[in-house]
Amino acid sequence: MKQTLTIVLFLIASVWSYAQTTADFENFDLEPGEALNGSAGSGGFSSGNLFLPNSYNPDFNAWSGWAVSATTDVTTPGFMNDLSAITGGGYNSTAYAVSFASPQSVIVLQGAAAGGVVEGFYVTNGTYPYLSMLEGDGFAKKFGGESGDDPDFFLLTIKKYLGGELGTDSVNFYLADYRFEDNSQDYIVEEWTYVDLSTLGNADSLQFTMSSTDNSMFGMNTPAYFCMDDLTTTDMPVSTQHTELPAAGLNVFPNPASDTWHVQWESDQEAEARLMNVNGQVLQTFRLLPGTNAIEALTLPAGIYVLQVQSANGYLAKTLFKTNS
Repeated sequence: MKQTLTIVLFLIASVWSYAQTTADFENFDLEPGEALNGSAGSGGFSSGNLFLPNSYNPDFNAWSGWAVSATTDVTTPGFMNDLSAITGGGYNSTAYAVSFASPQSVIVLQGAAAGGVVEGFYVTNGTYPYLSMLEGDGFAKKFGGESGDDPDFFLLTIKKYLGGELGTDSVNFYLADYRFEDNSQDYIVEEWTYVDLSTLGNADSLQFTMSSTDNSMFGMNTPAYFCMDDLTTTDMPVSTQHTELPAAGLNVFPNPASDTWHVQWESDQEAEARLMNVNGQVLQTFRLLPGTNAIEALTLPAGIYVLQVQSANGYLAKTLFKTNS
């Protein structure tokens, strides 16, 4: 009996040593109608234990990757309304995330969530792709065609990266499906719907890709957008390994850089560091020494990178930007 009680107490302690964190994007304090498309040059957005990379082109006011939105327009068609969810708001909230996954988008798990299981998230269509599929537009067809019999679909596929390797397993979710023999069963998702990701197992990052039956020589015609809210991570046990260190302890200059990042490590202890791209692939691993260190960037493509530092006292992450020389 005593042994059984000990086992039960151990199992209870094991369960409670893990926690869950939900990214609900309310930390940006957006009012209804407001949105963040990356024009401020942040390079991405953090909520919960997630980092959502963003790439913004000021010449065209164009973005890709992720944006954070509280816009409510469910009636205006076209790409000028690319930041709205067809639900008119978040999942029981104001704010939500919007992804332009062309050709893909990625979420990087940070802090205690890195290397753990992602429970799942809520997803719906953006107003732009929803109305495009429903009615057709100058770029994309009306799903089902004029007869309603065309077996069209719009598919979101999620995979994981772990240790720099892309997993073979995937989770598929149909944002629209017109493949039914009975046309009355055809649908385009217009409500927030839960997607379970726990079957993917432990992950460092998530990859999102989209596919459609409406394609041309230039790629997919269906607008490659979807909306996400309330992504929940299962965090690793709290320990010194998962204690976030003060951001002031790690300084990088210049940032953006074209050839070299200089990393100032404000500690008297060495640390393990790794440089990752936004797909979660580890590009470099090295010892970070007290004082100034150099990271070669000249041969890297322009874009966004993540520097993760792990010391005996905890962890720290820094977003790095690479520009063309």
